[in-house]
Amino acid sequence: MSIRKVVFPVAGLGTRLLPASKVIAKEMLPIVDKPLIQFAAEEAIEAGADTLIFVINRNKRQIADHFDAVFELETKLAAQGKELLLAAARDLLPPHVSCVFVTQKEALGLGHAVLCARPVVGNEPFGVILPDDFIYSPERGALAQMAQQYALSGASQIAVEDVPREKTANYGIVTSDAPEQIVSRISAIVEKPKPELAPSTLGVVGRYILDARIFSLLEELPPGAGGEIQLTDGIAALLKLQTVQAFRFAGTRYDCGTKLGYVQAIARVALDDPLIGEQVRAALKQLV
Repeated sequence: MSIRKVVFPVAGLGTRLLPASKVIAKEMLPIVDKPLIQFAAEEAIEAGADTLIFVINRNKRQIADHFDAVFELETKLAAQGKELLLAAARDLLPPHVSCVFVTQKEALGLGHAVLCARPVVGNEPFGVILPDDFIYSPERGALAQMAQQYALSGASQIAVEDVPREKTANYGIVTSDAPEQIVSRISAIVEKPKPELAPSTLGVVGRYILDARIFSLLEELPPGAGGEIQLTDGIAALLKLQTVQAFRFAGTRYDCGTKLGYVQAIARVALDDPLIGEQVRAALKQLV
């Protein structure tokens, strides 16, 4: 019941962070000294993944470059005896972990991006991480928490948290049998409902563990909200075939697709950095 493959839908344009995202993939934006995509990869590996599947567009080669070797840099650092820097540049993934890059030729929605990974995933359960949903959980990553619950229940897992009612139109919203519990059974899910129509305020955030049957369901879906193939609609169809659980993860989520969320994430990680944490704390006190 382990999760060996994790999909990263990273073909989006990141328009909310323009102009920074004009030439830099938003997933490559750093949280202190590590890009978002590296945090996401480490979270997947902690959950048991050995195959990382990146769904990119033709302008997102920076992500592949990040996980590739840079011979000139590594040679120079080795010659200078800078072993710690060399490890930081080279040892990004354990030897047993491989990266696969799949191109989404046209931006047709999150559901379509996940569907693009089908030839690599095959017929086994898989995880999905949206890297700009940065979940800070130092003790244990959100996907690892969900993988444990998946191993216990065999049910697909959807990460959720309470969201303000006025912001339900920004989320998939679920109805479950015990919404206050850490784990509950989802009875319905709807994509981006208006606040007055939202059945609850339990919002879906960017972590999923899904049964491979969702691929066939996504193939048959008509375009949904925004004229795109929505993963939420695929999950709604999956509910008719199997149990899908809402999972309240332990940790704090920062929406790094927004300016505020991105700055908050940097501050949080910097404050906990053993080398600079106290200096950052003092600097922030001076600023405010």
